[in-house]
Amino acid sequence: MWDGSGSGFWPSQAGCATEAVDGKQAYLEDCSACHGASGQGDGPLARDLAKAPADLTTLAARYDGIYPRDYVMSTIDGLHRQEGFSYEMPEFGAGDMGEIVLVGATPIPARLLALANYIGTLQD
Repeated sequence: MWDGSGSGFWPSQAGCATEAVDGKQAYLEDCSACHGASGQGDGPLARDLAKAPADLTTLAARYDGIYPRDYVMSTIDGLHRQEGFSYEMPEFGAGDMGEIVLVGATPIPARLLALANYIGTLQD
């Protein structure tokens, strides 16, 4: 079950991930170079990209006040990429996102879930 802090995820099912994934640390490692430490799209690599990184702090505002966690996970994973989406964002799902946790009956990489939960804490 999610620990509620946005920083990690503890599995509730035996046979799944056994260690918490720190969502903030995963974000700093995987996302902050482009999206910035605060998620506003102002990371040190942002100016070198063909398309500016999204401001992740406004996701809930863009979705009628509801943070779109599943959309965020599918975007990070690479499953959901809309027309005009920057090809420069890695498809993190193509790599190893670590152990799997079950959310209901849905298997999700623990790192992906922790990232999405942490990004949820960045909302304005």
